[in-house]
Amino acid sequence: MQNPVRTDLIAALPFWISLTYVPILALAGWQGGAWLWLTPVYGWWATSIIDFVAGLRTDNPEVDATDEDLKWYTAITLIWPFVQAVLVFGALYYATHTDRLTTAQAWIFMGTVGVATGSIGINYAHELMHQKSRFERFLGDFLMTMVLYGHFRSEHLLVHHRYVGTPRDPVTARYNEGFHRFFPRVVVACFKSALGAEAAMLARKNLPATHRSNPFWKYAAWQLGFLVLAFAIGGWTGVGMFILQAYVAVIQLEVVNYIEHYGLTRRHLGEGKYEHVLPRHSWNASHRYSNWMLINLQRHSDHHYKPNRRFPLLQTYGEDEAPQLPYGYPIMTIMAMFPPLWKRFMNPRVRDWRRKYYADVEDWHPYNKALNPLPR
Repeated sequence: MQNPVRTDLIAALPFWISLTYVPILALAGWQGGAWLWLTPVYGWWATSIIDFVAGLRTDNPEVDATDEDLKWYTAITLIWPFVQAVLVFGALYYATHTDRLTTAQAWIFMGTVGVATGSIGINYAHELMHQKSRFERFLGDFLMTMVLYGHFRSEHLLVHHRYVGTPRDPVTARYNEGFHRFFPRVVVACFKSALGAEAAMLARKNLPATHRSNPFWKYAAWQLGFLVLAFAIGGWTGVGMFILQAYVAVIQLEVVNYIEHYGLTRRHLGEGKYEHVLPRHSWNASHRYSNWMLINLQRHSDHHYKPNRRFPLLQTYGEDEAPQLPYGYPIMTIMAMFPPLWKRFMNPRVRDWRRKYYADVEDWHPYNKALNPLPR
């Protein structure tokens, strides 16, 4: 059953809790010492505890709301890019000029800034890049290049959504693949696949890959500009600290990518043809608080089923339609950092999923190792 979407600010405010990262980072940076761990403790552990207390949210909104109806929800995604710019470069200035932090503490502080730019900034960029508005896509690129990962938009829209669950999608984590093997593979493969996808689009227009309309030129220019700004603020130390926050942010992006599709593959129908994407090809999570924090990213089954649906309208699914994560992303991402624990916990769930939806498949080796033919 679907419920009407409330369109007032009060109803949208729970999705604004991402702004709590700003005072938390400010307090941690000012206090220094053990306080520097406040941000990761909040982002992972406190959020998980609140998730447990808040429980699940399994109701679904009606999907016919207009952009005007959703303005108070989407406003936070339009505000955050400017908040993040001040946060990152303000923190960088502070870290390279303050005498309140030791050198090691200053580096740790900038690493914790990456917790916010990864868990919030990249997540909002993901929402923005899916929209038709040029301004929203501009803001999405702005956020992604601030973590030196501008090509993510090209890879995500042109490769991941089209080929998820097939051997052509590097982001679909393979069964029994630990995160520490997945991460270097996906970082390299995603850059190559994004570059190849943009080159293929230009080739269809009889244009070379080096044509000025290739967005990789824009990604490179913006990223270079941010690095120059970091140098102007803090010299080479500032550049290093800026790269550190970007690295922390990208790790968070890819560990989320890792858990979203781990072990889930689309059926190969023969001759490079695959079944359509369905809710069962993404792990779903209905945890209330972390979905507020992550603007419903954990309703990932519906996001892949209906990629153009704005985050307030995303649907959640029961166990009969989509595989369920037992916990929200904060706990699941921590677990993914320990491959033996992750595999012990998740591999049986993947096998249950296979028996439920693909009981007739006898040989899973080609799926496990991405050996099936590439999709046509």
